[in-house]
Amino acid sequence: MKTKNPYLLITMLLFSIVVSAQSDNGNTTSSEPLITDRPDATEASSTVGKGVLQIETGGLYESFEDNSVQFQSYTYNTTLVRYGILDNIELRLGWDFVEGVTKINGNKLDNVTSGLSPLLLGVKIDISEEKNGMPEIALIGHVFPIFSASRDYRPETTGVDFRFSLSHTLSEKSSLGYNIGAEWGNDSPEAAAIYTLAYGYSFTDKFGFYAELYGDLPEDSSANHYWDAGFTYLVSNDLQLDTYVGTSITEGQDLLIGLGASFRIPSN
Repeated sequence: MKTKNPYLLITMLLFSIVVSAQSDNGNTTSSEPLITDRPDATEASSTVGKGVLQIETGGLYESFEDNSVQFQSYTYNTTLVRYGILDNIELRLGWDFVEGVTKINGNKLDNVTSGLSPLLLGVKIDISEEKNGMPEIALIGHVFPIFSASRDYRPETTGVDFRFSLSHTLSEKSSLGYNIGAEWGNDSPEAAAIYTLAYGYSFTDKFGFYAELYGDLPEDSSANHYWDAGFTYLVSNDLQLDTYVGTSITEGQDLLIGLGASFRIPSN
């Protein structure tokens, strides 16, 4: 079934989460605020903790126009489920539902694509804590099985990526996070180096801001560079809302805009 209004779905999702959190009489169930892998492209350098289930979801819109041909992509569901099997290891599962639209001179073509992108299966492992000027470090790896994708978004080869995630505390209110790794995918045998660099600042205990550069550098193709920035709001220690906007520095993306929510179910 084709969804008529993706933003209505996202709004309903966020509303239901907020209502659920407020029904707890404002009490937080965890002593420390959750740390998420969204909304930026920079993955956090810490795991969720043993027995903790964390769900991070949202939606986004992307567009790119080239010679009067506009490509639009609506991702209605960007859900990532993270579960801690040990204090330093988490399992990761993610799945996106995407709809692609092409317009020529403002006229929408009939070849609309829609369906699930390949499933994300992965693991994150804590390597070291921040100490004596050295960053906190984690290793993350994912595989994207082709059988899990809908026909419109099924690649010919299985995708794989890995990255090291690092972070530094700059002050009581600010931090710096960055990822370095590589990926194989998009039906191409060539590897692409990937990088991210994100600066985060907390205006208050609940309201935060981030700005980020990220991209990829394929072996035999032109590099792709992007930026984005956004805000986060901590409703409770176990619930965070976010919104963000961005675009590409190189050619490929005119506009990126999204919003989402992350919530945590602590272990008993």
